[in-house]
Amino acid sequence: MKDTYRTIASTPVETLFKEKGSKFFGYAFPVLKEEEVKHYLTNLRKQHPTAGHFCYAWQLGTEPFHYRASDDGEPSNSAGMPIYGQLLAFEVTNVLVVSVRYFGGTKLGVGGLIQAYKHSAKITLEETTIVECTIDVHFQLNFGYDLMNKVMRMVKEKNIKIISQELGINCTYCIAVRKKEAESVFQHFDSLHKMNIVKQKTS
Repeated sequence: MKDTYRTIASTPVETLFKEKGSKFFGYAFPVLKEEEVKHYLTNLRKQHPTAGHFCYAWQLGTEPFHYRASDDGEPSNSAGMPIYGQLLAFEVTNVLVVSVRYFGGTKLGVGGLIQAYKHSAKITLEETTIVECTIDVHFQLNFGYDLMNKVMRMVKEKNIKIISQELGINCTYCIAVRKKEAESVFQHFDSLHKMNIVKQKTS
């Protein structure tokens, strides 16, 4: 069972590719939801107020993948899809790549645009740091203090991440478990007397 995915680190990336006078500034950002895409695009439009096109592609999630590609006024499928093709080539998700074009006076033609945007995205992703992350399943545990030792023993054995904890009259833990371990961890906690475990929805 595959329970990992590739994405990029949060280090800001900017590249520049020139073709027949046109300049293509490339950017890559790690994103977790579509609202973040809008934020980065808004900032880039402020950063490049005289640019002609802000073409981009993003991919989110793992099962299934969600993606969008935008030509932003360029001929259909000449910009967004070539950029998206590089996301597929680098096998990354939760990533936004934007290529900002300043027109240089010479038309590149559809074929030239496809190659230019593809190359802009390629060199931008080459400058990123690609990292591998686990696909996690989140659970909420509700239990009494008498189960604390058993819970912490399981946390240590399975390398479970504790996302948050509340210690009041009883204990409430939110945990993240690697997908391939999720079923066995659920069964273990569910078998404990007076333990309540609930799978949480994750975005």
